[in-house]
Amino acid sequence: MSGSSPSVCADAGAHAEPAVIELAHGSGGRLTHALIDEIFRPAFGAAPEDLTHDGATLALEAGSERLAFTTDSYVVRPLFFPGGDIGSLSIHGTVNDLAMCGAEPRYLSVGLVIEEGLRIDVLRSVIASMRAAASASAVRIVTGDTKVVERGKGDGLYVNTTGVGVVRARSPIGPQQVQPGDAVILSGDVGRHGMAILALREGIRFETEIVSDCAPLAAQALGMIDADIEIHCLRDLTRGGLATNLIEIAEIAGATIALDEGAIPISDVVRGACEILGLDPLYVANEGRFAAIVPTEHASAALAHLRRFDSQAAIIGHVDRGAGHARVLLRTLGGTRELDMLNGEQFPRIC
Repeated sequence: MSGSSPSVCADAGAHAEPAVIELAHGSGGRLTHALIDEIFRPAFGAAPEDLTHDGATLALEAGSERLAFTTDSYVVRPLFFPGGDIGSLSIHGTVNDLAMCGAEPRYLSVGLVIEEGLRIDVLRSVIASMRAAASASAVRIVTGDTKVVERGKGDGLYVNTTGVGVVRARSPIGPQQVQPGDAVILSGDVGRHGMAILALREGIRFETEIVSDCAPLAAQALGMIDADIEIHCLRDLTRGGLATNLIEIAEIAGATIALDEGAIPISDVVRGACEILGLDPLYVANEGRFAAIVPTEHASAALAHLRRFDSQAAIIGHVDRGAGHARVLLRTLGGTRELDMLNGEQFPRIC
């Protein structure tokens, strides 16, 4: 994050490796990447292209249908929030990760870690929400697991979902495919999920209630594939928000992404709330927004398609031609500033 930002994540600079796990290790920012690159990747023998996207794609046999699979865990607090709950969030999140691989979501597993003392009616409500979300995305929940931990050890309920889908994209989709000259398209306004959680958690009331953007994204993503729109990369903008996710893409692609601040849709209530709390909306988490990076000649068609779902979808920037330096630049009325990946944790337990 820019040094001009008042956000709590503006603690860039020399950063000694912590000796214990901190909340910021789960932020999706620098410390998360350090865990992956320094511990997980070498231990798992991961190839350079592994662990870089929302899910993995593979063919079980040569010439067979390609599959995508992904997994995610959900620890949001509180369990219910304006616009969703941990149940719908856990289904949408994994469905969206498959969609970002260009895959049609098919099957999910559900793992529940339940704390002793959780009310049965609360659990029923969460499960009903999961069922409704799965039905809306036409995915089947086919296996799962349940564990109960002692009172005080589980914070109510944690959920893990794993998903399998069939890849429909004809060409690979991922950060490695990003090319100079590509357009960057945002599927809607940003920042509503993170601010909805924070406002509820902290008891902050605004004139207009902030409702999470939590929603499935498969129809938007797969619709572009069906319309023969060439797609180089898709990324849902969860932890770390728009900025951190685009920085990650730029670093993997070895490209510069230039953004136009005035083109990025942010609602007035989210912008105002961020100003009050000293947060940068570009780093606030979303659960129903994604960035699509497509060749310039396909940008108009992609934008028209996405505006069928959200009128605020917008072209917000492009990948610089001949960039050669991995970074994200934000053009503002006052000039241009380089965005930094999230170093700390703006607020935890939002997904």
